[in-house]
Amino acid sequence: MLTYKLQNKDGVTISVLRSDGWCIPVNPENTDYQQFKKDIANGVELQDENGTAMTAEQVTSFLTTLP
Repeated sequence: MLTYKLQNKDGVTISVLRSDGWCIPVNPENTDYQQFKKDIANGVELQDENGTAMTAEQVTSFLTTLP
């Protein structure tokens, strides 16, 4: 099952690591980034930078911060 993990630098999310090893930059023009946003909005697991699964409420809040 696919999951995502945030990759942060200085407290800012700069990319997302997909469980299959792909690194997705935070770039609204990137189709993988667009798919990432759809996936987590639909319940695919998102982990914080420490690998802890985020709750649905945390994911919803996080989505509002993304470009």
